[in-house]
Amino acid sequence: MTEALNIPKQSIFPWSSTSSSKDFDVHDPATGKVLTTVRGGDAATTQAAISASATAFDEWKQRSLAERGQLLLACSVAIDAHKQELADLLCAENGKPVLDAALDVGFLVKVFEFFGSLVDKLPGQFHDRGVVYTSIVREPLGVCAGILPFNWPPIHAGGKIAPCVAAGNTIIIKPGEQAPLTVMRIVEILQTVLPRDVVQAVPGAGAEVAQLLTESSTVKMISLTGSTAAGAAVARTASNLVKRTALELGGKNAFIVFEDCDLDRALKGALEGAFFNKGEACTAASRLLVHEEVYDEFVDKLATAVRKLRVGSGFDKATHVGPVVSKQQQERIRSYITLGSDEGAKIAAQADLPSDDALKDGYYVAPTLFRDVSRSMRIAQEEIFGPVATVCPFRTEAEAVSIVNESRYGLVAAIWSKDTERALRISRQVDTGMVFINNYFRSGLGLPHGGSKESGYGREHWIETLNEWSTIKYIQMPSGLGRVPTWRSVADVFDE
Repeated sequence: MTEALNIPKQSIFPWSSTSSSKDFDVHDPATGKVLTTVRGGDAATTQAAISASATAFDEWKQRSLAERGQLLLACSVAIDAHKQELADLLCAENGKPVLDAALDVGFLVKVFEFFGSLVDKLPGQFHDRGVVYTSIVREPLGVCAGILPFNWPPIHAGGKIAPCVAAGNTIIIKPGEQAPLTVMRIVEILQTVLPRDVVQAVPGAGAEVAQLLTESSTVKMISLTGSTAAGAAVARTASNLVKRTALELGGKNAFIVFEDCDLDRALKGALEGAFFNKGEACTAASRLLVHEEVYDEFVDKLATAVRKLRVGSGFDKATHVGPVVSKQQQERIRSYITLGSDEGAKIAAQADLPSDDALKDGYYVAPTLFRDVSRSMRIAQEEIFGPVATVCPFRTEAEAVSIVNESRYGLVAAIWSKDTERALRISRQVDTGMVFINNYFRSGLGLPHGGSKESGYGREHWIETLNEWSTIKYIQMPSGLGRVPTWRSVADVFDE
């Protein structure tokens, strides 16, 4: 299937280096074969992109809110016209099932619709302060940068680009090196609609391009989605330059199952929460906390479901769980499965790996469910970022809350109970940015996506995201309704 995509053997982009030393391979995770060799950017091309972005900003910031909104809506239409191409490309480089990839592209379309429809309708502020009138306005920051991971390229690209340019900024995107092609193509499509250099992308392996963007005094904001370690590094550098940052980082999300819940619904939510997108999600429900009264029943039924998961190529529409994105990720996740057994946890179930010889070198990991997990085990504490879930028993409500809050992360918690008062009470006690009660629906466009603690700060995908990409200014003038107060010495000096 990947052959039909006509991906060139060598992928060179506008801000690629002239040196082959910046080349890096992008693989088809389903087979392990090289899809293309990408020529990454370097210091010179990254600086050139920054300069071009600064020039574009001078004109773009002058556009009216209504005009920017109309262009974002046009971007939505342009992306929608390429939705199957983008879904196929995403499946090829990321490994996720093509049907799931199509959902990611659909979200991207809606992100541009959302901010395009919204940006010119936000109310302004005007204050009558008697002798002076004051208006509060929001202004763009300037050149911004978005640093992306590999797991949801369209969603992360749209979540940064759409509000950033809607607010009047220009942006440079650095895509995840494991799966950069979809983002590069998205940027190409956007460039057919938006003025020159308003949106750009610089690919690259390693941290070089991201570091250059972060260190540049011209770049006024960095929005990063990625690991907590990467976010901390960006925050340290940015703080020295008093530069704004928004960080959407890791998660080790708890899924609390009480004895009174609708167990069948909770089981379906757990399967989706843990194994959707191969578990390569900061929002994955990887820590299942189950009340001791229903623990064995829950584990047995979920184990049966896990064994039924079909692992294979994302282009096979029967596939539930595709390959993880890279060989490195595969080895890392498998090492955690070994670690779990070494720590004393028991494997309750694993799905079968594909038997097709054509897939033997693909980056497949068997979806794995651990039982008899204690809260102190590393597999229960550390973000695995793969199709691995742990089930830990608890006895009391207080114990469950304690287990949730001892994590260094604070992104999502889910609560399954028919006791509404209990669910709402716990929702206020857990230290997370998002709480799902009796559901695990993560597609919250229009709602604030983000977390607390080492899961980062800042919120994406909702109305106030526009405020994160802008700064406040107040403008004041005399009203003519009286004398504006002045320093008393002025009257003495001017004999008034």
